[in-house]
Amino acid sequence: MSDLRPSRRRLHLMKRVSGALAALILLPVISFADEFSPALLDIVERDGGWVDVTWKIPVRQDRGLGLTPILPDFLEPVGPATGRRTGANGYVQFTAYRTGGQSLTGQTISVDGFGVIQTDVLVRIKLADGAEHSSILRLGKDSFTIPAQATRWEIAGSYWGMGTIHILEGFDHLLFLLVLLLIVSGIWPLVKTITAFTIAHSITLVLATLGLVNIPSVPTEAVISLSIMLLAVEAVRKSNGEQTLAENYPWLVAFGFGLVHGLGFAGALSEIGVPQNEVPIALLMFNLGVETGQLLFVVGVAALLAGIRHLHNHTTLVLLRAAPYAIGGIAAFWTIERLVKSFAVVA
Repeated sequence: MSDLRPSRRRLHLMKRVSGALAALILLPVISFADEFSPALLDIVERDGGWVDVTWKIPVRQDRGLGLTPILPDFLEPVGPATGRRTGANGYVQFTAYRTGGQSLTGQTISVDGFGVIQTDVLVRIKLADGAEHSSILRLGKDSFTIPAQATRWEIAGSYWGMGTIHILEGFDHLLFLLVLLLIVSGIWPLVKTITAFTIAHSITLVLATLGLVNIPSVPTEAVISLSIMLLAVEAVRKSNGEQTLAENYPWLVAFGFGLVHGLGFAGALSEIGVPQNEVPIALLMFNLGVETGQLLFVVGVAALLAGIRHLHNHTTLVLLRAAPYAIGGIAAFWTIERLVKSFAVVA
């Protein structure tokens, strides 16, 4: 019996630690898993002195975000605004304006309410002469002045920033990468694994954005969270000394699940839209932004894990063994939640 006590104590400690990790991660993560739903302010100037404005905002817990677009004073609304819910997590409002003969060029567009709300607003503007402009507004940069001439650098910078923000705020994608880092050992295997994941999600991102692949977002999100849960199980098995597919062929697992994660990235990109005359550059820069954020996360976490493993401290080793349990629990919650949402949409 005495030989069993240490293992039982370790098991009990691991359960307590995994519970604590779950509690720490759960609160900020559960409600915002892959909640990359930036608000969208789409302004289209038409011939004859008309402007159509589409204002799309995410809805969280059945409440819209407290953001308000501020338009030039000379715009006069024609009739009341019309709005509708878009799926379970969005609300879109349409308003028509008269310009009184004035041009939008040189005017400033701003958004009020960033002091309370933590989100981004993508502003897209299409002028009557065919010129298109885009910008990302957030706290500290809440206004955009429409230039006289559009530049590709402007579009490139906007979509690169949006891609970077998406991966860094996409908690389920980050947890997937984190579990991969817990499984893969060595620099070269890690490079191959991350490269395989990058290639895979780039393929489906392009195909879905171009309309060649069309899979509903809700089941896609459910499969993404399921991939995290399955990978967490592989990490637990590895910590118990078992040989696993993810350990022996991590690049293959990363490529397979990366195809699904790419559909999630495409869903985020479709939410903000792509300027029709600049599809290649917007798609390329969004993907490069995703890779930038992914690289920052992988390098930072890999360095941290290397430091923890180098300590050879009992507590840190227990934390490493308990982490997959906590992550798997969160992923299981997401999977059930998203499956329920998927069945509700079908019904």
